[in-house]
Amino acid sequence: MQHYLTDVPGTAYGSDKSDVANKMAENSAVLALLNFRDDGSNKTRVPAQSLFEEELPVEGHPWYMENQYNEHRDAAFEEILHMVHDYGIGVDGRGGNPGALPAYQALIRGAQELALSNGIWAMGMNPDEGWLKELKAENSLTQEYLASVVDSWYGLWGAWNDSSVPESSERGMWGFYIAKTREEVETEDPQGAGISRMFLADSLSYNARIDSSLSGVFSLRFDESLPYTHKSRYLKDITLTGELDSSLRVNSFDNDLTGNSGINAVVFSGKESEYTITKQNGLTVVTDSIAGRDGVNTLRYFEMLEFTDGTVMLK
Repeated sequence: MQHYLTDVPGTAYGSDKSDVANKMAENSAVLALLNFRDDGSNKTRVPAQSLFEEELPVEGHPWYMENQYNEHRDAAFEEILHMVHDYGIGVDGRGGNPGALPAYQALIRGAQELALSNGIWAMGMNPDEGWLKELKAENSLTQEYLASVVDSWYGLWGAWNDSSVPESSERGMWGFYIAKTREEVETEDPQGAGISRMFLADSLSYNARIDSSLSGVFSLRFDESLPYTHKSRYLKDITLTGELDSSLRVNSFDNDLTGNSGINAVVFSGKESEYTITKQNGLTVVTDSIAGRDGVNTLRYFEMLEFTDGTVMLK
């Protein structure tokens, strides 16, 4: 929720999200965090957006690292977005809550209708039957479409490859959205890309607390051989937890990184001579001289910096 409600300067509808947050409060938005999985046996007793324990993988945990879609698919982006959309942005039409951004919702509605008519969302479905008929009846077509776009926008379907689902090699959101990755959203659904950029940041705005079971290297840089990096590539603020020795490989964003009680290193993509290392108020700041590569990294509680030509000890 922090990510969705963090201001994004320069965007058409996300530069000041205070009205969206206030509207969520006025509309009595509630997020219910529930044990176990969504199997119909543990419904909430109050009107709320539900999010279940087994669909909430933590960065660094095996559920996250192994991309366990069938058992522990990350539904937090979708479900929390539904709440922000329903109670904050607002939904036009029957049964919708009055929202803070009716003009933005009109653009989402237009993109959803175009995607449906062009056959790039709800692919292979009859609009007068089954799930689509249900969505239409409850006026939630735009919410489900936007969630499909945003999931792919932040890489959540990039690693999906299920031999029992042929569509998994080419599509996102269980095979009914044409794009798996941000690059594909931009080329296959430009209207979806446009509405994303009007409200959302390129990177994720929350501080990811890496699961304490992680040891070794957690990469923020996309690596085709590490499928989890389809999603970790959009993280920029990281806190290692626990006491196991572990390292962080940085990406091109300006990262804010905090180590744990073990021995920690930050891994860079270039030679030491290509970076500036300074100490500021007890923090170490490492700045890459090459634009678009490793950015500016603010570090605390790290013991080592690893460059391609050697290691610099900080302690």
